[in-house]
Amino acid sequence: MPKRSNPPKGAAAVKLRLDPILDIKASAPLYALLSRHRGRDLVIDASAVERFGGQCLQVLLAARARWAADQRGFLVEGFSPGVIATLELMGIEPTAFDHRREMGA
Repeated sequence: MPKRSNPPKGAAAVKLRLDPILDIKASAPLYALLSRHRGRDLVIDASAVERFGGQCLQVLLAARARWAADQRGFLVEGFSPGVIATLELMGIEPTAFDHRREMGA
């Protein structure tokens, strides 16, 4: 996917709230949602997630790497117990989803 132009400095981060069920069926829509906001800083609220599957985990990890490569901020916050359980099972720290860049952090 080509690199997108960056919005003006000081542009507010896009805030997204993840759906409660992030299973294999949700991975393609999640990818599409994140891709629409490429080039913008993202703050993602994971507090409502009840079920968090491996495919959506891969989508979020890949997005975090893409945002870092684009030098944009990417932060997932408000991890629900379901997300924490999946991350622990996979051996991934919540800090893996924290790449802040001029987001006030």
